[in-house]
Amino acid sequence: MSPNCQIQFIIISYKMIKSMVKYPFHFFKSLIHLLSNSDASSDQRPWDPPFDPTRPAIPISYPITDLDALESRSYFNSFHFPFNIASVQLPPDSVELPARPRLLVCHDMKGGYTDDLWVQGGNNAEAYAIWHWHLMDVFVYFSHYLVTLPPPSWTNAAHTHGVKVLGTFLTEWKKGAEICKRLLATKDSAQMYAERLAELATVLGFDGWLINIENKLAIDLIDNLKEFVNHLTKIMHSSVPGSLVIWYDATTIEGKLEWQDQLNNKNKPFFDLCDGIFVNYTWKKEYPKKSIEIAGERKHDVYMGIDVFGRNTYGGGKWNTNMALDLLKKESVSAAMFAPGWVYETEQGPDFQTAQNRWWGLVEKSWGVLQSYPKQLPFYSNFDQGHGYHISVNGSQVNNNPWNNMSAQLFQPFLIVLEDENTMQASIDFKDIPYNGGGSIMIEGNLKQGSSSWIQLFSGYVPLKDQSVYISYSVKSEGESALAICLEFSLATKEVVHALITDDELPFLANRSKFAYDIIVKSEGSIANASSATDVMWVLYKATISSDTINSNCPTLTGIYSVSTLKSSAGMYSTSLGHLTISFTKEGIQFPFAKDWKVEGRYVSWFPSDDGTRTLRLKIIWLLGEMKNRTYLFTKYNIYVETSGFGTSYLGFARVQAFYVSDLAVPNEVTMIKFVIQPCGNDGTCQELSQCPTYILNA
Repeated sequence: MSPNCQIQFIIISYKMIKSMVKYPFHFFKSLIHLLSNSDASSDQRPWDPPFDPTRPAIPISYPITDLDALESRSYFNSFHFPFNIASVQLPPDSVELPARPRLLVCHDMKGGYTDDLWVQGGNNAEAYAIWHWHLMDVFVYFSHYLVTLPPPSWTNAAHTHGVKVLGTFLTEWKKGAEICKRLLATKDSAQMYAERLAELATVLGFDGWLINIENKLAIDLIDNLKEFVNHLTKIMHSSVPGSLVIWYDATTIEGKLEWQDQLNNKNKPFFDLCDGIFVNYTWKKEYPKKSIEIAGERKHDVYMGIDVFGRNTYGGGKWNTNMALDLLKKESVSAAMFAPGWVYETEQGPDFQTAQNRWWGLVEKSWGVLQSYPKQLPFYSNFDQGHGYHISVNGSQVNNNPWNNMSAQLFQPFLIVLEDENTMQASIDFKDIPYNGGGSIMIEGNLKQGSSSWIQLFSGYVPLKDQSVYISYSVKSEGESALAICLEFSLATKEVVHALITDDELPFLANRSKFAYDIIVKSEGSIANASSATDVMWVLYKATISSDTINSNCPTLTGIYSVSTLKSSAGMYSTSLGHLTISFTKEGIQFPFAKDWKVEGRYVSWFPSDDGTRTLRLKIIWLLGEMKNRTYLFTKYNIYVETSGFGTSYLGFARVQAFYVSDLAVPNEVTMIKFVIQPCGNDGTCQELSQCPTYILNA
């Protein structure tokens, strides 16, 4: 312990002595946070002084740490601001929360803003990520700063799967009390700061706030605190349909810092003014039922906290988190899981992917699946989790360096193995070169003779309205392994029909199957762009299910499966699925011409080097002219650089229409540089590079 840390401990222990006596658990929780921050204080965070947010730099996500910055709206003058706008909107059918017990997940991960602070991505292939979005309703990005703004990567990934995202407004201990004196000085000040928070959420594209006032308050500030909560809730509702403001159970209506561990008369006045309460996680077995009695018809707005680290939480958290979930589900009250990053932080074995899937599997067993997709077409997924060791575009590898960026996440597959007789496993593979993005589904195991294995990829609800459906998928198989796609349709007659899509139906028909194949659809395969780094080629398959193939007036797509079998006798099976696209159109998106885009370079800076190169930095922006209303079709933009004699290099991707090029080494003999912006559509197609918009810079 450093001398500085010792001094802090003496001061804080004296000022928290009463809290320690009455609430020892919370005292030690805060002490642990203090000590961890003290140990980390020598590590400069990117936004610490002398950080100047107005200067061009690698875009980062960062919190607002004081009221001056919040009041002045200085964040919107930051160079980093436009990069932090989420590009994925919440789907219309996810705006309203369902009338059932809900699951809120609160992300508290090593203080926040770790690998995810780099908006354009980092270089940690093993970075933390969540991909079990189908098991939650609300996601909160939490840290111990005043205003925690969710990095856009989290909002993009969550919104893709229909999950709402909240930021956090936090005051705590002595500093928090001083902040609250200014925040709540008058009714006008309370309203003004509420409006600042609402504006941030609205402009940055997330869905509301967790309000955590964790310090004592003078009783004469309580009315203005209520006004702050009430006004924030009203402004959020008027600005963002379906938005949420959640109150954390800490400070009471009497201004005391007393965690109630339940909804009662000491915190209900705040609950009445907002959309719900996050109950502190040291509750006892009978507290959920007591809370329901107080909540009445709003029982699903009570989120009983569970600390996954197990700190004095019901059931002990960790691998027993489902014990608390089981109780809450039985009582028909909502749950709020705090810090599921425990799996990652404590390095649960045998590896993060396995441990994460196992832990969330317990959550699913307890709480069930809460989200489903697809719900509309086109539907596309390359199964990318937002980190890995390679990046490919349409079968061609463009990057072979470790990377991470949660904004790359597309729809995550369920990967539920339905067969019991075989030892088949399905997982996301990051090590092999993918077809698109940074990962693919690997299916492997031992198949018994005469058998097949079904894996549920997705479960959704898409009415087809007698339209033809076009499917494409990519496969990489070894030996005698064969893979098909099966689509499940529900008909108006309540009948369920399964359509098998394959280039060779014989091995599938010859082997046992979980479901009967009502329709066989022939797919045509072609070798995709081959990479010299692999001996096994990706094969791109395409198929059409015509509108008259399914004999029904209103078929609905409800399930998507992979089916695995062997072309010969029993043995080992190994196949990868690279992507899946289902669309109403055969040709895909019609991209604008390059001339339709206006591309600019800004903040161009050159720096000399001693190694025969120069270093270039600039910001590139691109705007679509009269066709700007079509930009919603483009989910991302790949960025490349071309230099004469040195070829084309992939720089990264953007979800917004801007990209910052940082420290690009340019050989001295190069006199012209071309940057290529490659739009990619919501059906997974990317424009041909030769037809993409460009920005040319004379060197």
